[in-house]
Amino acid sequence: MPQLESLGYQVRGISDKQNQIMRLIDMLTGIIRYSRKTDFVLIDTYSYKGFIYAAVISRVCWFLKLPYIPILRGGNLPVRLEKSPNECRRIFSRSYINVAPSYYLLSEFEKRDFSACFIPNNIDISQYPFKKRSALAPRLLYARSFDAIYNPQMAIEVLKLLLVTYPDAKLCMVGPDKDGTLAECRQLAQTYELEDKIEFTGILSKKEWHKRSEKYDIFINTTNIDNTPVSVIEAMALGLPVVSTNVGGIPYLLENQKDALLVKRQDVSEMVAAIEKLLDSEELVLKLSLNGRKKAESFDWHNVKIKWQYLLTNHD
Repeated sequence: MPQLESLGYQVRGISDKQNQIMRLIDMLTGIIRYSRKTDFVLIDTYSYKGFIYAAVISRVCWFLKLPYIPILRGGNLPVRLEKSPNECRRIFSRSYINVAPSYYLLSEFEKRDFSACFIPNNIDISQYPFKKRSALAPRLLYARSFDAIYNPQMAIEVLKLLLVTYPDAKLCMVGPDKDGTLAECRQLAQTYELEDKIEFTGILSKKEWHKRSEKYDIFINTTNIDNTPVSVIEAMALGLPVVSTNVGGIPYLLENQKDALLVKRQDVSEMVAAIEKLLDSEELVLKLSLNGRKKAESFDWHNVKIKWQYLLTNHD
């Protein structure tokens, strides 16, 4: 977390290796090497493959009597708590504290008696130029990894149905491929003969996708599993009205009809209906756009840093 350095903390990042075994070795070596010079070990903790890193690193920290703080990144961690209760107890009950970036995960951990605190993901709001939106065109933006858990195929299904009523509708899909899902989406677009309606950009820098967002009017989040997605917070910061599936931590982040429109998981028809509702109501669009920006501002580092300072200096 480079932002902590701005507060005067010395932060060492360990391992950028892609190979999982080499990354784990790198992590273990780094922890042992710096153990006497380290006050806390921050562990990004995911619910799938990355969970093994948290399991191993937390055990090493416990053995070395080195305080560690799991940062709960995986939106499916509640399922992991149920499937691996013993391993989870070893990780999360021995930690200094568990940091939950959403009230969803905070509640899930607290009801299992794991000590946790809420510190949200953060953005630098000054880097997000706000575009107030009212009248919209049917131009959809998807900005997530191409990963099965985010269900990007649903975005294409939404576009296909939306084209029935709005033949000028378009979709831009921004993000890297994680598990081969990008190829599946390209094939689906070809099957539906939508190649001229969908733009696949691949990875874009934040500045690039922010610039691209100016040409689009509605941000869609089609995920099956989620926590507190930064991409959704960024979309709100840019003034894009958000239509999202109502899963995981999303209802803890977004309020239906106030700063976003929420629909059922995998419900293509309901998402299309929500989009059409936006296209028919300038008043609703303006309301979501302004309220979304206001909520995004609460995630600015200026506000979030206070929570980190308190945690690292006052928690007993």
